[in-house]
Amino acid sequence: MFESLQDRLGSILNGLTGRGALSEADVSAALREVRRALLEADVALDVVRSFTEKVREKAVGAEIVKSIKPGQMVVKIVHDELIEMLGSEGVTIDLNAPAPVVIMMVGLQGSGKTTTTGKIASRMKTRDKKKVLMASLDTRRPAAQEQLRQLGVQTGVDTLPVIAGQSPTDIAARAVQAAKLGGHDIVILDTAGRTHIDEPLMIEMAEIKRKSNPHEILLVADALTGQDAVNLARNFDERVGITGLVLTRMDGDGRGGAALSMRAVTGKPIKLIGVGEKMGELEEFHPRRVADRILGMGDIISLVEKAAENIDAEKAAAMAAKMAKGKFDLNDLADQLRQMQKMGGMGGIMGLMPGMAGMKDKMASAGLDDKLFGRQIAIISSMTKAERANPDMLKHSRKKRIAAGSGTDAADINKLLKMHRQMADMMKMMGGKGKGGMMKQMMGGLANKMGLGGLGGGGMPDLSNIDPKQLEALQKQAEAAGLKPGGMPGLSGGGLPGLGGAKLPGLGGFPGLPGLPKKK
Repeated sequence: MFESLQDRLGSILNGLTGRGALSEADVSAALREVRRALLEADVALDVVRSFTEKVREKAVGAEIVKSIKPGQMVVKIVHDELIEMLGSEGVTIDLNAPAPVVIMMVGLQGSGKTTTTGKIASRMKTRDKKKVLMASLDTRRPAAQEQLRQLGVQTGVDTLPVIAGQSPTDIAARAVQAAKLGGHDIVILDTAGRTHIDEPLMIEMAEIKRKSNPHEILLVADALTGQDAVNLARNFDERVGITGLVLTRMDGDGRGGAALSMRAVTGKPIKLIGVGEKMGELEEFHPRRVADRILGMGDIISLVEKAAENIDAEKAAAMAAKMAKGKFDLNDLADQLRQMQKMGGMGGIMGLMPGMAGMKDKMASAGLDDKLFGRQIAIISSMTKAERANPDMLKHSRKKRIAAGSGTDAADINKLLKMHRQMADMMKMMGGKGKGGMMKQMMGGLANKMGLGGLGGGGMPDLSNIDPKQLEALQKQAEAAGLKPGGMPGLSGGGLPGLGGAKLPGLGGFPGLPGLPKKK
C-alpha cells in the first residue's frame, strides 16, 4: 500500500536532504511536487491545500538545529503533518460498555462488510478472548446470511440462526436479546448495503440504530474507490453518525488517497485496515507507523508484532537450542521459509524495513519473489525424511526423482542445497567457540541491554513480551543518534534465510540473495 505515493515523495524529499541550505524558492518548488504527488494519489483537494499550507508555514519559519540540515528539517515537518492528517494517535474499537457491546457495520454493497465482520469477530475471539455473536441483517442480497454463517463456522464464532421473513430491524432486536441470554460479550450486526447511497437505505440504518443502540458504528469502505469513499463517509456520518472507519483492500491500493482523505474530511478515526482476503489479514491503523512507511522509514514495530503473532515461541526456542549445537537441516530451512510466508513473504517484510522499500522492485526483477519460497518448500517436501535430515546423501539419481516430484530441475535443487550449506555454516560459527562464540556473547550483551534477551543467541526472542512502546522509544533513540538498522533480528535463528550468493547492501541479517542486477 502507498507504493506510488512513497516513490514520489521519496524522490522529492531526497532531493532536499542532500542540500546544505534551502531557500524559500526551494521549499515552494518541493511543495508543488508534493501537492502533485498527493493529488495523483487521489487525496481530496481541500486536504492537499490544507496540508501544503501547514508545511509551508512551518518550513519557511523553522529554526534549523545546527546538527540537522535544512532539507532534513523539511522532511521532519512533512512527516509530522502526515501524522496529524492521519489522526496523531491510533484508535482501536472501543469495548468499554456494558455487555453485550453492539457493533454495527455499515457501508455500500461490495465494500467487504461481511468478510470484515468475520475478521473482526475472529480477531476479538482469538486476541481479546471475547465471546462474540454475529448477525446478518442483509435480507436483500442472495445468500448474504449464509455467507456470514459459513464465516462463523470457519472462525468458530457464533452466528444468529436465520428466521425467514424477519425484517432487518427485527433481526437486530433479536440478536441483542440472544446475545444477552447467551452470555456474549459482543454482538456484531452486518447490515445490508446498496450499490449507491439512497434514502431507504439511510432510513433503515437509522431504524436499526434506534432498535439496537450500538456502541460502535463502523463504516466499511473500499480503499480503491478513492474520492467516492470520502463522499460516502461524509454522507453516512451526517445521516447515521459513524464512530470509526475500516478500509478494505488496502493491499491493492498503491495510492492510499482514501486513507489520507477520510480521516481529515470526517474527523473520524481509521480503526482497522484490511490487507488481504484471509481472516487474519486485518491490522490496526497506526498513523505514525503509516507516515513512516509512506516516507520510506520502515515500520519495525509492526514487523515485530507480526512476528509475535505468526511465530510459534516453543518451536522457535527448540530451533534456537538446536542451532546452538550447530545443527541445521532442511526441515529447519523449510520451517524458516514457512515463517516468512506467514509474515507476508519477502515483499511484506521488506516494505516494513527502513530504507528497503525500493529494494523490492530490484528483487522482483531478479526473480526473487515469494514464488521462490513456494518452489523451495516443494523441493524439500519431495524429499524423504532421511534426505531432509542428511542432505549430503543427495546424489544425481535422488535429485532427478526430487525434481520430477516438485516440478523443478537439478539446478534449482543445487541452489537450495548451496543456500542450506551457507546457513548451516553460519549456524555452526554462531553456535561454536572462538570468534563465533565471542560474536554471540557481544550480541547477547547488546540485546540484554536493550531488553531483547533472545537476539544474541541466534534464536528468536519471545516477541510477545516486548512492549511496542519501549521498542518505539528505542527506535527513536537510534534515529536521533543517526543509526540505521543494518538488518533484521534473527527469525528463530540467524536472520532471514539467505537465498544464496552475493549479499544485499546494508542488510546485515541476510546471508545473501543471488543474482541481483549490477548497476552499469
